[in-house]
Amino acid sequence: MEIRSVLLFLCTGNYYRSRFVELLFNHLATQCALSWRAESRGIALELGVKNRGPISSAVLAVLRGRGIVLAESVRFPQQVQEEDFGRAQRIIALEEAEHRPLLAQRFPHWLERVEFWQVPDVPRATVGDGVALMARQVEELVQALARTAA
Repeated sequence: MEIRSVLLFLCTGNYYRSRFVELLFNHLATQCALSWRAESRGIALELGVKNRGPISSAVLAVLRGRGIVLAESVRFPQQVQEEDFGRAQRIIALEEAEHRPLLAQRFPHWLERVEFWQVPDVPRATVGDGVALMARQVEELVQALARTAA
């Protein structure tokens, strides 16, 4: 399947939320033969000072539990850049209250193109609750994109 559209997921540190939805989306999109590919980036990597390793161990555990196996080397979080916005056909930030002010400060000219989900970070939501909410939203998004592609 040729990739024609890029979906950019954003969170603060590109460690837990945006990484989970990126990897889950890409897995489901491949299964549905969608011409979309997700990427993820952080809006403010410097705020993720408690992050250990390249990706949240909780994300890895949940993905393994869903039968999603990742490559041995998982990349470290990446800071969003202007070219990431320009490459994306769709941009979704994971929590409006947290991410709108960061985007308004750092990337104000892209703000009108960003959609917002309402997925709070730990500790305002448990990992279990956050993952369940994100999985449901990704599944709905993949279904909607599959309907429009049909």
